[in-house]
Amino acid sequence: MQLIKKMHSKCRSETYPFSEIKRLIFPQNLIPWSVQFEDYNPPEYESSVLLNKPWADPPITDTNFKPNWNNLDDKINRKSHLGPYRIIEGRPLNPVGRTGLKGRGVLGKWGPNHAADPIVTRWKLDTNKAVLQFCAIKRKDCGQWALPGGMVDPGEQVSETLKREFMEEALNSLEATPDQRRLDEQMIKSFFSKGTEIYKGYVDDPRNTDNAWMETVAVNFHDPDNSQVGKFALEAGDDAAQVQWMDIDRNLDLYASHSELLKTVIERLGAHW
Repeated sequence: MQLIKKMHSKCRSETYPFSEIKRLIFPQNLIPWSVQFEDYNPPEYESSVLLNKPWADPPITDTNFKPNWNNLDDKINRKSHLGPYRIIEGRPLNPVGRTGLKGRGVLGKWGPNHAADPIVTRWKLDTNKAVLQFCAIKRKDCGQWALPGGMVDPGEQVSETLKREFMEEALNSLEATPDQRRLDEQMIKSFFSKGTEIYKGYVDDPRNTDNAWMETVAVNFHDPDNSQVGKFALEAGDDAAQVQWMDIDRNLDLYASHSELLKTVIERLGAHW
């Protein structure tokens, strides 16, 4: 139950993000679907921002929408890192448990929504402690600090998503000149060729619902002697309002499960916590 609570906390906040929709609040012991909860009938919500968007699934009631659940559906990956999920009354069921909200909220895909999170780290200079820093971005949508990650495009390899999202959010590549973009791509390609996967699975994202949820692959790219990341000209772009090198410690309150991901990196590299 403690593991479920940790994986399923932020996605049970009272008010659903970017809306005035209230989730059904219930005790944490009723989170698992295996626990009987006869009166469970939460509200349903699907944001209007998803209508007719090329990156979003159609409404679940669309008779032409016939997804290949738990499989690669053309170029869309509908597999979960947690294994097969159940389909109840034509809808995928959140594999971790109840969230207090039906529908898909603001998430584009029914079922798993796949993301990739690059954790770019370096040692802090001029300190006697082994203090680790990571490249952090401040999200425009909610104002929280986070990893510079994002959604995996249909047909895209996760390795490409990691590089693309870092360049867009931490280097502002979308507004860079062609020459600067080429230089950034060469630099990032070299540095990102040696990463260590630290997590693959479910994310405790506040946007999760009973029928749509976030999953990620998090990869640590570490510069042990500060010889490579020092060349990064950090500049916030795309979904990021700010970008900076941030000390990692136990008091960080980051977006979704990002603090837990950083704790794993701390343990791996033996840094101060």
